[in-house]
Amino acid sequence: MTLIQSVARALQILELFDEATNSLSIKEISNQLDLNKSTVHALLKTLKQFGYIQQDAFNSEYSLGWKLFERGNLLVSQLDFKKVASRHLQTLNNRTNETIHLVTLLGQEALYIDKINGHNTLTIYSRIGKKAPLHSSAVGKILTAYLPENQFEAVFKAYEFTTPTANTISNIENYKKELSKVRQQGFAMDQEENELGIICMAMPIYDYSNKVVASVSVSTPKIIFTKQKKKKTLADLSRCVNDISHELGYKMDIKGDF
Repeated sequence: MTLIQSVARALQILELFDEATNSLSIKEISNQLDLNKSTVHALLKTLKQFGYIQQDAFNSEYSLGWKLFERGNLLVSQLDFKKVASRHLQTLNNRTNETIHLVTLLGQEALYIDKINGHNTLTIYSRIGKKAPLHSSAVGKILTAYLPENQFEAVFKAYEFTTPTANTISNIENYKKELSKVRQQGFAMDQEENELGIICMAMPIYDYSNKVVASVSVSTPKIIFTKQKKKKTLADLSRCVNDISHELGYKMDIKGDF
C-alpha cells in the first residue's frame, strides 16, 4: 500500500502526544521523528492552521488542538448505544458505588467511550478515549469472546500479549481457554491482570442484530472484593446490560452463571 509521506508524517506528530507528553518543542519533535526542523515546521504550520495542533504563546511549544476533541466527540455522538446506555450506567454506579466503564472494540484494543467514577478514593487509570489491552481487561475478553472466528483471527494476527502484572495471560492458547470460560459463565473477570489492586467484572451489550456492540464493566478495589460483593455486583451488572440491550432491540435475556 502506497502512503502519502506528508500525511503519514503529520499523523506521526499527532501520535507523539499522550498522557505523559502534553507538549513538545519543535526540536523534540524533530529528534523523535528524525526529521529536519524545516520539514517539521511546515507540518506543524499546516496542522495548526486546521486546528489539530496549537502553540503556546509563551514557550512556543506545541500541543494537541481542540479540533481533535471536536472530531472525537463527533465520533462518540454517532455511537447510539452510548446515548442509550448513559442512564443505565448511572443507575449501575448508584447501585454498586463502583467505577463503571462502557467500552467498544477498536482494532486490536478496547476503547473507553464512557466512564462514571466510583464513590471510593481508589484511582483507576482509565479515561474516555483511552484504550485498554484486550487480553488483560474484562471488557476486552467480552468484546473478543463472541467474535466470529475469522474476525477473531484478524484481530489477534501479530497481537502482542504484554504482561503488565504477574496475573496477565501471556499467550493466545491460554487466552482462548479463558474466552471459552467467559462464554460458558456469561461474564468476564480481570483479576489484577491490568492493574494491581483492581478487580473488574464485565458483561456484553447486544443490539437488534444479536451482535455484541459493547461491554460494561464494574471495577472494584481488591481490598473490599468478597464472594457476596461479586454475586451482588454481577446481578446489578446483568440487569444493566439487559436493560441497555433490550432498548437496542435485543429480544433475548443475557444470563450469567453467578
